[in-house]
Amino acid sequence: MPMQVCSGAQISCSMGLAPSAFNATPKVAAMPAGPPGNVQDSVPFLNIAPFGLCRSLANPTVASATAAAAGVLTPMPCMPATPVPWVPGATMVQLGGQPALHDGCTLQCMWGGVISVVTPGQVVVEVR
Repeated sequence: MPMQVCSGAQISCSMGLAPSAFNATPKVAAMPAGPPGNVQDSVPFLNIAPFGLCRSLANPTVASATAAAAGVLTPMPCMPATPVPWVPGATMVQLGGQPALHDGCTLQCMWGGVISVVTPGQVVVEVR
């Protein structure tokens, strides 16, 4: 069963060298786990923090540094470029008029990386 993604969730990029934190734009009253996200929470540096270094040759800075190093892959600082929303989004739950973000969603970076949710930012607590 998918879990809602909230601020503080850990995300990773297939072309990044470090995990990052997701930051939802608040749309509803505060929740114990932090504000929940929707598919439009895909703005670089606001919702999506950098992933350390980028190793994608589609990224112009990585391509330039690699060329200057005689073809040796040279990762450069990550600058997320996410022009489209997360997909697929929840089919039955909306937040702020958009599908809710769940831990099965992915986000495409212009530089070829695929951003995915590692931990959704909330935990299941069993009450006994």
